[in-house]
Amino acid sequence: MTTRVRLQRGALYAGGFLGPFGGGVVSSMLPELGDSLGVSTEQAASSLTAYLLPFAALMLVSGTYGARWGGLRTVRVAYGVYAAAATLSVLAPTFAVFQVSRIMQGGANAFTTPLLLAALAAVTPRARLGRALGVFGALQAAGQTTAPLVGGVAAEVNWRLAFAAIAAVALCLGAVGLPRSTGAAATGTPPRLRDALDPTVLRIGLVALLGWGALGGLGFLVAFRAEDALGLDSAHRGLLLTGFGLAGILAARPVGIAIDRWGARAAVITGAVGGAVLVAATGALGTVGAVAVTWALSGVAGQFVLVGVNSAILGSEGANRGGAVSVVQAMRFGGAALAPVALTPLYAVHPVAAFVLPTTVLAVAAPLLMPRRPPPTD
Repeated sequence: MTTRVRLQRGALYAGGFLGPFGGGVVSSMLPELGDSLGVSTEQAASSLTAYLLPFAALMLVSGTYGARWGGLRTVRVAYGVYAAAATLSVLAPTFAVFQVSRIMQGGANAFTTPLLLAALAAVTPRARLGRALGVFGALQAAGQTTAPLVGGVAAEVNWRLAFAAIAAVALCLGAVGLPRSTGAAATGTPPRLRDALDPTVLRIGLVALLGWGALGGLGFLVAFRAEDALGLDSAHRGLLLTGFGLAGILAARPVGIAIDRWGARAAVITGAVGGAVLVAATGALGTVGAVAVTWALSGVAGQFVLVGVNSAILGSEGANRGGAVSVVQAMRFGGAALAPVALTPLYAVHPVAAFVLPTTVLAVAAPLLMPRRPPPTD
């Protein structure tokens, strides 16, 4: 493997880090952001939604059209737009301009994530795909986990510094590009969106929606429970929540190795059933130590589900694996968006039920929905 190929492969993993990092970097700088741009902290929080909505919506089609346009060209343009949008964040004189920059960042990220995953699958032997996706998942978890910390540190000096760094990294990743691989463009067969919307792909996507909504998407409920039942202040609630991401980082590669040995379906079912037990315990237990352990272990279960569904899609044959994984990832983030709307009212009525109901649905649905064979994507 040449130095350039190693650099390009490393850029795939770094791209997996950048997306979640760019999305979550504002979460700990909202008061400073609001003060600087003349809005309330609550209004500043809408910058999270401004990133996630176009990201999730465009992910339904970005993998297919990005592959049709050419993976390398699309990724380089997307990173260029991402860098320009981050630069606009640095220079934003008003909150409205800042929101435009966040929308642009989310939209650009939608055109990198699925193509990075497809490129990683294309250059990885099938027998080692799970561990490669595990590393990618670890770096996604690392981006999500470290973003609040880095954003908070930057805000101590000037919150705009965080976006200057993001712009520089995006430019570097765009310059490196993707490893050379064989894809739809090389075969002359343009990827079709209808192949990415295959019923089997949608079944796996529904598992991803339930999996992320019922596991990683329940952090807000854990925060509610930590305050109401455990009496934790904001700093200790944040520390408690970090356990999910840290455990996911540590477990992602071993989970990937397990997927290579067991298969994607067995891994997803293991994560769904184990996660159901762990998240239910998180909602029911009454001591900080016990909740910290079960929530951290839930992060391991989440990696089994998320790396497993990616492996199920990318382990298939066909020219539109990028489109298929794009649809699955869009449904995954849709689950995260739906969880607060669906479960906050239930939490107000019965806190423990808000933890038990979604994970029970996941545990029952995963064995029914996960196919025994990889889906066709051509």
